Amino acid sequence: MTERRPRQVLTAGLAVYGAYLVFHPDHYGWLDSLDLAIHEFGHPLFGIFGEFVGALGGTLMQLLMPALFVWYFWRRGDRHASTVALWWVAQNLWNVSVYVKDARAEELPLVGGGEHDWNYLLGEVGLLDRDQLLGGAVRLLGVLLSLWACLRGWTYASEIGRDGETGGPGSPS
Repeated sequence: MTERRPRQVLTAGLAVYGAYLVFHPDHYGWLDSLDLAIHEFGHPLFGIFGEFVGALGGTLMQLLMPALFVWYFWRRGDRHASTVALWWVAQNLWNVSVYVKDARAEELPLVGGGEHDWNYLLGEVGLLDRDQLLGGAVRLLGVLLSLWACLRGWTYASEIGRDGETGGPGSPS
């Protein structure tokens, strides 16, 4: 049995779940707890480079971790798996966009209290009054990235098993 069907089902599932998340930005999904832990780990990790980078470090880590999986699977030649990880990057962009859009209002609960990352970051660079615009741009980037990941993921999954291709390491791209 080829891996084509299960990978197509996974891709279709990500597309449907992603559409749900796009239309329900306040939904706390099954990946959010993991994303939050990764985000919080980024603050002290990047904090060694100063207060601003430390505040940005949560978001950086939240995007860097799934991006490392994209790179890992791409290097292994598993193009479909790399698109699944790319979808995860997009999902994190949606989460970040909600946080960016909350920069002035500061209504979202914070883990452990303290200062709102994006209030501080946008305030430092003089863009706090643009939180809605910037959050919307981050959200749009996430939507476009998700669409790309699902379209390419479907294409890569559909190629598995055709003409001897496996979609795994060493297969043509």
